[in-house]
Amino acid sequence: MGEYIVELNHINKSFPGVRALDDVSFNLKSGEVLALVGENGAGKSTLMKILSGAYMRDAGEMQILDQVIEDLTPKKAQKLGVAIIDQELNMCSHLSVAENIFLGHEKTRSGVLSNKEMNQEAKDILDRLNIDIDPATTVGDLATSKQQMVEIAKALSINAKILIMDEPTSSLTSNEIDDLFIIIKKLKVEGCGIVYISHRLEELQRIADRVIIMRDGKCVVSMNFKDTTMSEIISDMVGHEIKEEFPRVNCKRGKKIFEVQNLNAGKMVRNINFDLYEGEIVGIAGLMGAGRTETTRAIFGADPKESGKILVDGEKVIINGSIDAIRAGIVLVPEDRRRDGLCIRRSVQDNIALPNLDLLCNKIGVVDKKKERAMTDEAVRNLRVKLTNAGANVGTLSGGNQQKVVVAKWLARNSRVVIFDEPTRGIDVAAKVEIYNIMNKLKQQGIAVLFVSSEMPEVMGISDRILVMCDGKITGELVTEEATQDQILQCATKFDSKSEQVVNS
Repeated sequence: MGEYIVELNHINKSFPGVRALDDVSFNLKSGEVLALVGENGAGKSTLMKILSGAYMRDAGEMQILDQVIEDLTPKKAQKLGVAIIDQELNMCSHLSVAENIFLGHEKTRSGVLSNKEMNQEAKDILDRLNIDIDPATTVGDLATSKQQMVEIAKALSINAKILIMDEPTSSLTSNEIDDLFIIIKKLKVEGCGIVYISHRLEELQRIADRVIIMRDGKCVVSMNFKDTTMSEIISDMVGHEIKEEFPRVNCKRGKKIFEVQNLNAGKMVRNINFDLYEGEIVGIAGLMGAGRTETTRAIFGADPKESGKILVDGEKVIINGSIDAIRAGIVLVPEDRRRDGLCIRRSVQDNIALPNLDLLCNKIGVVDKKKERAMTDEAVRNLRVKLTNAGANVGTLSGGNQQKVVVAKWLARNSRVVIFDEPTRGIDVAAKVEIYNIMNKLKQQGIAVLFVSSEMPEVMGISDRILVMCDGKITGELVTEEATQDQILQCATKFDSKSEQVVNS
């Protein structure tokens, strides 16, 4: 590893009512992978946005590639070789893959866009990443995981010397993660310095050379990764020891609350049958593309179903859209909270109130502001959402607190069935435990809880029962206490060409 290519000294940054960075010093060497970790809201993304020119620092000194930097813009940062892959995808869905990769530094000939040249260079970059995507494909037609890989290709297209990766594996399969790590190792050899931000701490053991831990806007630890342990990292992140990563609550299973019979919706939801009971949490496991999210969306009415019945407390309910599901007491915390679960530019209070206007409006349709404030205050208090006031823009909150707001708006309705789709994606260890505790609280209250997760330890750690999906079907049902990872994987790879026998406990 070479000399420092980035040196940030005594950086400060404040937003209204919030000190985001407090006297932070940070450095990065060429040819190293630096793990930057901390809870949501610790200041990681703010620091990286300063390094990439998206934010201006309030105070402090910055040096990049031996150049003292006074004012940095995204364009200047890009010219210096700084590239950032944000946690939230930043793609133009109506443009092609090649057009997205070269957006802002397009290839031209005589002042005219050279699509042929961009397509060829895009193909070369994608081949380097071992990604089989046609550069002419419209980005909006790609799966989220493929869009994530296009973001990485976009960063590499400027020959980045400093590459910032903010939760780059949140939407990738295990094979795609392996491919990404191969690329990271190649970039290290080429002298690229990589800042790697991830809440999947187990990944860091495979690639990190050094770790910087942030807490409350400050850097509290900087050391070689080999000189620390996972438990020490977690303790330094949250300021105290996390005693139980997957808290469990034992409850007696009660009556059946929810039932899905012969549900079909397109190619990825085929003849789905299962039920949920009081006092249990049911997890849905499976590989990416198994049909888990499609199943939750069909149940919730976000996508049309072709056939099947849904029953709540033994009564058939007709769901032709999400409003029907909400009225029946079925709610969904979606996989993409920013796109499908929140109005990012509206306040926390607005987000909690919007799906509950039927409870908040009087007979002539006027919102009772007193009820609205009371509902918001109770939701924020019960879920311990960290914010300055309920009028704060929800887009300014950390990922964990945004997720709590999504949950809060549904819990205000006293719903009967709560479906969580990847509820802990992109949030820190402490926030994950809080989400698990919310699920446990619902379980204790007799509310049916169904959750989708790509993290097998999470599914096994929180669920009482596990449904496994493959190729749009439920291919296994296991009692967690008796389940093994091998059994789950066997069911998760039980495609049509293989045995259709379901593994039951």
